[in-house]
Amino acid sequence: MDIIFGRNRKEQLEPVRAKVTGKIPAWLQGTLLRNGPGMHTVGESRYNHWFDGLALLHSFTIRDGEIYYRSKYLRSDTYNANIEANRIVVSEFGTMAYPDPCKNIFSKAFTYLSHTIPDFTDNCLINIMKCGEDFYATSETNYIRKINPQTLETLEKVDYRKYVAVNLATSHPHYDEAGNVLNMGTSIVEKGKTKYVIFKIPATVPEGKKQKSPWKHTEVFCSIPSRSLLSPSYYHSFGVTENYVIFLEQPFRLDILKMATAYIRRMSWASCLAFHREEKTYIHIIDQRTRQPVQTKFYTDAMVVFHHVNAYEEDGCIVFDVIAYEDNSLYQLFYLANLNQDFKENTRLTSFPTLRRFAVPLHVDKNAEVGSNLIKVASTTATALKEEDGQVYCQPEFLYEGLELPRVNYAHNGKRYRYVFAAGVQWSPIPTKIIKYDILTKSSLKWREDDCWPAEPLFVPAPGAKDEDDGVILSAIVSTDPQKPPFLLILDAKSFTELARASVDVDMHMDLHGLFIADMDGDAKKQAASEEQRDKASDCHGAPLT
Repeated sequence: MDIIFGRNRKEQLEPVRAKVTGKIPAWLQGTLLRNGPGMHTVGESRYNHWFDGLALLHSFTIRDGEIYYRSKYLRSDTYNANIEANRIVVSEFGTMAYPDPCKNIFSKAFTYLSHTIPDFTDNCLINIMKCGEDFYATSETNYIRKINPQTLETLEKVDYRKYVAVNLATSHPHYDEAGNVLNMGTSIVEKGKTKYVIFKIPATVPEGKKQKSPWKHTEVFCSIPSRSLLSPSYYHSFGVTENYVIFLEQPFRLDILKMATAYIRRMSWASCLAFHREEKTYIHIIDQRTRQPVQTKFYTDAMVVFHHVNAYEEDGCIVFDVIAYEDNSLYQLFYLANLNQDFKENTRLTSFPTLRRFAVPLHVDKNAEVGSNLIKVASTTATALKEEDGQVYCQPEFLYEGLELPRVNYAHNGKRYRYVFAAGVQWSPIPTKIIKYDILTKSSLKWREDDCWPAEPLFVPAPGAKDEDDGVILSAIVSTDPQKPPFLLILDAKSFTELARASVDVDMHMDLHGLFIADMDGDAKKQAASEEQRDKASDCHGAPLT
């Protein structure tokens, strides 16, 4: 698997035209922008973990039936320092970098002290975030990097800490209909307290304000005290409904004392993460209207969740779906030492990712009997049992096994929905197929092809779409077959049949997350309107007009 994970990728700085087979829908106009690790060795030094690799941005620009590909390394401070030194000199989560042995004792001492409270990397390799009209490469540290989505040029560095007191932040923010960004971060021992901070970045500068940067108007939405001052929970995402935020404080925790001494002990920061299977996962519900947590204490069994899928409100309950594991083995399996020719043996998950549905009652009847199920909605078999001390024990409904990197039609984010689009995994964490799961019928559709490894599938709605699955699925595919070049796959989201693929003779990497930037010019709008008119005629007369 070194062909996919361990080898450095070459940039494709100038756009290269893809070879398209099939037919791209005329309305599909825009840019698929993706992010992920692309460089794993610098000089003679090598990263330990796949998630440590230097960020490589790449894009597929779709216009008038043609597709152009380009890629470029994020010119972060981390990248520049490493390339200049010709070795890894900036620490990543799974790889600790050490000073040049030729440095004098004072330089070494300063380096050790600076790692006690680390200034994290700006190697933003996980996702792309939209903020107003700007786009940013993001990771889980306090740094993000503004980028040009057309040229992939790296622009200024933004430090969250200048606007909100967080040391870590998720790479999976949410957006409201106005484009405002809602995100979460962890504030570590700030004024003697460790807390989880929900904050909001406006899409535009509020009218009448002198400060013209939306960042200057970032506001703390709500803070949740960590149950442990020195061992806050790790989390990769969170959920929202129209009126609530869902945060899981899981027993997968970061030991701050170990982290502060990791550099001296010659250990990585990742070694300071530990899963405590004997503990509970606490479910925090925050009312967006009052900006206060719901007072009832909800919990479930120990689990590790990286990705929330969606959430919505129904009959006095919050229903939320997550991809959950029984332990933290997923992170361990992506150490590059495991991703070699023996990866099938080295990367067997000890816990299978499962799509789980939870239901949480918003109002707990004080007169309800202890042990009674407080969930009355018909759409799920998930339960919430009242306990003697007033806490509520939530047990999920298990919907599907073998899903990761879930996406939904974002128009249904925070609302009742039906379809999950995700990468399919077996006992290995490496995706082998793309899956469309129907929550209503409990059925699924799949796409797979020999020697092909799909990235996260992204749903793009058709103009004027009425059905939740009216649109296409985009996924960047890499192959271990040297005769099969990488390609962008375009599926009909309803039938899951292939509409087109765009093959590119480039050194493409497997990525993590990204977004689609719609770019409908006048011709595309006319074509889309024409197709919509034809569809309406088809609905009236039973057959499409030709």
